[in-house]
Amino acid sequence: MEEILKNIYRIPIPLPDNPLKELNSYYIRDPKRSLLIDTGFRHPECRQALAEGLRELGAQLDEVDIFLTHMHADHTGLSSEIGGGDFRIFVSAVDGKLLEALPAPGASWGEDKWVWNKSREQMLGMPDTIIDNIEKLNPALKYAPLGGAKYTHMRDGDILSVGGYNLQCVLTPGHSPGHMCLWDESCGLLFTGDHVLFDITPNITAWPDVEDSLGDYLDSLRAVKTLPVKTALPGHRKSGDFHARIDVLLAHHENRLIEAETIVKDNPGLTAYEIAGKMRWKIRAIDWHDFPASQKIFAVGECLAHLNYLSLRGRLMRKIDTDDNVYRFYKENK
Repeated sequence: MEEILKNIYRIPIPLPDNPLKELNSYYIRDPKRSLLIDTGFRHPECRQALAEGLRELGAQLDEVDIFLTHMHADHTGLSSEIGGGDFRIFVSAVDGKLLEALPAPGASWGEDKWVWNKSREQMLGMPDTIIDNIEKLNPALKYAPLGGAKYTHMRDGDILSVGGYNLQCVLTPGHSPGHMCLWDESCGLLFTGDHVLFDITPNITAWPDVEDSLGDYLDSLRAVKTLPVKTALPGHRKSGDFHARIDVLLAHHENRLIEAETIVKDNPGLTAYEIAGKMRWKIRAIDWHDFPASQKIFAVGECLAHLNYLSLRGRLMRKIDTDDNVYRFYKENK
């Protein structure tokens, strides 16, 4: 356990077999109702670590509410099963609706439900060996919270008062459609979730019902950069210089856009899966063939977010190949 600020504690939650390694779950102690920010996967190791952390802090589960920065399973997986009494689960209205669409316990995901769509993955050129095993490969599906939970929807500007802090909900779409940070202006404190991470870059994927995930993310980064943040508490790993990190993240994605555009210019007619295989990734793999299948899912999603951004701004164009029903990307001649 680590007390970061008065009444604020970090509970480290291991993320087994995941390159993120660990989640920062934050507990804000309050004599009336305390608040837990993010939970970890619905996985035995996460469950044990969270239970031990809360017990060490003397938390009474019937007096603890939960705030979810966003709907990813490493942040939400245990949310529906650790509370007690009349606890509430706070989450943005956008991500709350996604969580409410989770299948009931024991029910099948189906191929066109929630955050993935088999036909869409096929149109990106994803191999059937990945698509057919996506429920086992993707932790977003495997370790997600149980369906049927009730969520309290939060909107941009809503306030949660707990532990002597007045935490304002700041909607920061991009990493997820309804990602939220929590901001206390009086002390310059920002819980960043996965919006700003300091030694890894947040994955920005192309969500099925979002036109421009990357554009949303870049706009959200520029918006929070105006906040006078003194202490930034991220969802993973360590903190750092908040405003300098935003500059690095903006530059990173600009370089990514140039890289994707160059690959398409030099190799017209590739699928998103093939383009992702030519991009540079910071991962322990010899080449794209050696890339872990689970990480290919994230890589292709991030690649597509950049391709969509470029296509929407006329820098690339996407065409459907009627022979094999896949999208292929080209550089338009100006």
